[in-house]
Amino acid sequence: MSEAPSSATNPSTQRGFIKGPQDFYGGLVLVAVALFALWASSDLAGMRGFSFGPGTAPRMFGVLLAILGVGITVTGFFSEGAPLQRYGIRGPAFVTAAILFFAFAIRPCGLIITAFLAFVIASLGSDETKLKETVIVGALLTAGCALLFPYALGLPLELLPRALMR
Repeated sequence: MSEAPSSATNPSTQRGFIKGPQDFYGGLVLVAVALFALWASSDLAGMRGFSFGPGTAPRMFGVLLAILGVGITVTGFFSEGAPLQRYGIRGPAFVTAAILFFAFAIRPCGLIITAFLAFVIASLGSDETKLKETVIVGALLTAGCALLFPYALGLPLELLPRALMR
C-alpha cells in the first residue's frame, strides 16, 4: 500500500540538465564578480618578483573567487541541490537607499540627523521592525556615533546641519 514517487514529484526530472540550480547560478554570479574584480584591477601595477603592488591582492582574490565560482557552478550542474528561490528585493533596496542617503546628506545635514534618518530608512527594509523600537535603537546608535567619530576617533565631522551652526 505504499505509494511510489511519481516522476511528477521527482525534482531531478523537473529541472532538466541543471540538477542544483541555486548552486549553479550562484556560482555563475561569483564568476561574474571575480571577472569584474579582475577587470577593475587591470590598471593597477601587479607583482614584480617578491614585491607586491596595489593590484596584487585584488587580482589574487579575483582569481580565487573565480576558481571557487567555477567549482560551485560545476557542483550545481552535476549534483542534486536546492531549486531557485524567490529573492526579496525590499531589504537590499532600503539598505542601499539608506547608504546613498547617508552619502549625500552627511555634509549638509550633519552626523546626528543623517545617521538617525539613514537608520530609519534601512529599518524599512523589514516588515518585522516596529516604529518605537526603531526610534529607540536609532537614537542610541546615533548618540554612539556622535561620541565615537568626532571625539574618540577625532574625525572632523559636523554634528549638526550647517544652517544651525551659523
